Amino acid sequence: MRAERSRSGIRVVLDTNVWISAALSSGGAPASAVRFVLAQHRVVLSTAIFAELESRLWRAKFDRYLSIETRRQLLHDIAAVADWIEIPENLAQTGWSRDADDDHFIRAALASGAQLLITGDADLLEVPEIPGLVITDPARSLQLLRSPD
Repeated sequence: MRAERSRSGIRVVLDTNVWISAALSSGGAPASAVRFVLAQHRVVLSTAIFAELESRLWRAKFDRYLSIETRRQLLHDIAAVADWIEIPENLAQTGWSRDADDDHFIRAALASGAQLLITGDADLLEVPEIPGLVITDPARSLQLLRSPD
């Protein structure tokens, strides 16, 4: 991926499944991708993405893996480091994915000028090419972000 990088890196949208996978396991590709993006680039959030992350993290199935305090801190930290964006009307109803619930990730990427959307979601990974945006999984994102070109 050839990316125009400023001193603070490129803008990147992270799917909620990547954030949660990274929180649950520090050793996998999602955690490595999150760490790399946070260290070198700029994370983009919209209210829809944050609301989804918050609702997913509070699911009872995560109680045994992440304490309430850990989840609160995670949400706080993500909110604090992100570039918050608003979705303009012209993108608000546009759809790309087979699963319309996933389109808010693409909307955030396009509204912010993000060049990369990192996801583990098959519906997003199969979206037809969108000019200026690469949609990829965590492992491939690391290869793309680390490449000199």
